[in-house]
Amino acid sequence: MFDLKNVSFQSDGKNPKTLLGDITVSFPTGEFSAIVGHNGSGKSTLLKLLARKNKPASGQITLDATVLGDHSTRDFARKVAYLPQNPITPTHLSVRELIAFGRYPWRGAFGRYRAEDHEKIDQAMMLTHVTGFADRFVASLSGGERQRVWLAMLLAQDAPVLLLDEPTSALDVGHQRDILQLIASLKSEIGLTVIAVLHDIDMVGRFADHILALRGGQTCWQGTAGDFMQTKTLRDIFQTEIGVIRLPDSPHSVSYIA
Repeated sequence: MFDLKNVSFQSDGKNPKTLLGDITVSFPTGEFSAIVGHNGSGKSTLLKLLARKNKPASGQITLDATVLGDHSTRDFARKVAYLPQNPITPTHLSVRELIAFGRYPWRGAFGRYRAEDHEKIDQAMMLTHVTGFADRFVASLSGGERQRVWLAMLLAQDAPVLLLDEPTSALDVGHQRDILQLIASLKSEIGLTVIAVLHDIDMVGRFADHILALRGGQTCWQGTAGDFMQTKTLRDIFQTEIGVIRLPDSPHSVSYIA
């Protein structure tokens, strides 16, 4: 769905700095892809390129075999939904009102909500389990509840691709697991393609199908979760002493600093 060939990105200014260089990757359709790496490795920059928030300095990005910039604004919004890091929480919007913003690419003449829009909003709330507090202010919710509401807004957008920039960064480990489990379940249930920037190694190994690792703005590894959760792989990617323990009677592994 997303294909990148020799993509680079530079900062603005008189002395531009190359933040990403020569990235070539195809993100598989219908899978959960994770982008990992050290802070400053270019993860969020890459996601912003996919979301059309940044433009590449060179190379080509295509979506459905069409150059990214050739999609109309509405067509792109109907295909790709993007959640940035730490979205600003509206102080006077209810949960339902915020989720309704996700319908902006689909609304009819003069921005009117049709029956289909309300159905999509209701379905998004049901899928993310937020129907019970639809009339509460978003600002009154806990971190985990709020993240589910943002996810519901993206689902209401009815786009087949979700771009998520550190969707669990402000959550405790239990809520991190719950949110990623929800995302993985929705991927399978309604056929989403998910591309997310993630930090937690164990969560990546547990939920991601495809993993792209960056270091210094360049690809240093890509592969599957099974190959990712290997001592040598993790040490090469993060350049630190990391070990891996296989959990008994479980398909999962956990990492530790050696």
